[in-house]
Amino acid sequence: MLYVDRPAWPWRGRLWSHLISDVSHAELHAFAEALGVSRRAFDRDHYDIPAEHFAAAVQLGAQVVSSRDLVAHLHRAGLRRPKHLTRPPR
Repeated sequence: MLYVDRPAWPWRGRLWSHLISDVSHAELHAFAEALGVSRRAFDRDHYDIPAEHFAAAVQLGAQVVSSRDLVAHLHRAGLRRPKHLTRPPR
């Protein structure tokens, strides 16, 4: 299942949502590609998507949930990747 939170995260003059999968990163990448979101928007375990893509994400089947629920879904699925585990070694 794919999940998205409402656009509420400001950055560079726009509002952003987070898009996740509780199945696999492969499912998430395929969905983002269908949505027209660049792979560069992938950040460890989610995509940052601009508000302009929110309605299309929902229309394509993403379930709208709170930001807190997004993180809970990632943890339950074992797909959460904290920052400290993804930094390159020094």
